[in-house]
Amino acid sequence: MTPSYEVQIALRYLFARRKQAFISIISLVSTLGVTVGVMALILALALMTGLQQELRNRILGATAHIFVWKQGGILDYKAEAAALRTMPHVTGAAPAVIGKALITTGRGEAFITLKGIDPALEPSVTDVGRAMKSGSLATLGADPGNDLPGIVIGADLAKTLGVFDGDEVTILTPEGTLTPMGVYPRSRRARVVGRFALGLFEYDSAYGLVSLPLAQRLLNRPDVEVVEVRLDDIYRATEVAAAISARPGAHYLTQTWAELNRALFSALWLEKMAISITIGLIVMVAALNIVASLILLVMEKSPDIAILKTMGASARSIMGIFMLQGLVIGLVGTLVGSSAGYGLAMLLDRYQVIRVPMDVYQIAYVPFVIEGRDLAIVMASAVLICFVATIYPSRQAAKLDPAEALRYG
Repeated sequence: MTPSYEVQIALRYLFARRKQAFISIISLVSTLGVTVGVMALILALALMTGLQQELRNRILGATAHIFVWKQGGILDYKAEAAALRTMPHVTGAAPAVIGKALITTGRGEAFITLKGIDPALEPSVTDVGRAMKSGSLATLGADPGNDLPGIVIGADLAKTLGVFDGDEVTILTPEGTLTPMGVYPRSRRARVVGRFALGLFEYDSAYGLVSLPLAQRLLNRPDVEVVEVRLDDIYRATEVAAAISARPGAHYLTQTWAELNRALFSALWLEKMAISITIGLIVMVAALNIVASLILLVMEKSPDIAILKTMGASARSIMGIFMLQGLVIGLVGTLVGSSAGYGLAMLLDRYQVIRVPMDVYQIAYVPFVIEGRDLAIVMASAVLICFVATIYPSRQAAKLDPAEALRYG
């Protein structure tokens, strides 16, 4: 199929030679500007999306999707957990008692979050069972006899304390015990029976897991205070939490993972938008180059435009020629930039090129994840901006008076 004369003329002008080489150089610079802008924008979105998803996955691997409290306390946590597991989209439920403690050894000490768990149910709501580097959660529920009770700690916490499996630690909690000498903090010797690495520094460096009865004694909690719930779809957390609270006679209070981490993910979303807008200005600059190149081309080709009009070309056809030229620049730049950005993001993610300190960013390296929606929006926006940039010079070309152009051409 033979292309229309508008397409042929647009391509001919785009690849002008000799006297019009300067215009071709400007067109090349415009194309490179679009390419660089699109590539940078895709990389920025991939970085922020990857960071969001990685943090979300690691946080949800370490915590439950919904936390459920009951007014008056949870007297029979097994019955409550069993009732919650019957609800739609709920895949697991487990009790927890959480408080603060000081853990000490002969080589170090640290403030930690002490969490009492049921070792049989905990793997149904968190990934800690699969994240064990040594030992097992099952040893927490074993009867120690005359031996010390067990504690499972994060791998980074173990490094801080300088302990290994089998070493003894002392756990002190602020809930005091009344003695003839006054109120003293409660303390208990325990043995490290395992270490976990969830990949989230906040948990690996500050969490210790013990059996539910031990946590209740140390923290002076006669009843289980919360039941953690896991879902088959994290985005149904608000819906399921509302259904749990609405159960007749249950008197439940709930909090979802999104509510607990709202500040973090809101900040990440704002950073993503700010970076996108900032880098998107590169595409705007490239669009201005397109405007400049087309204006120069209209000035250079005014005699040609006049001849085309005298031969019967309509104003719409003249306008279409210059719009096509700008659109080709935008399409080529967008396609090359998208391909380069996608390929570079995949390489950076695969080889984990950008390493970051875990104690600051919670993760060891920056992941790059490209969502199809983001890619489509970037490509469509870039092409649209380039198309809009062609409107003014194309309208000026269409309004050109043939007589004036031939007289002064």
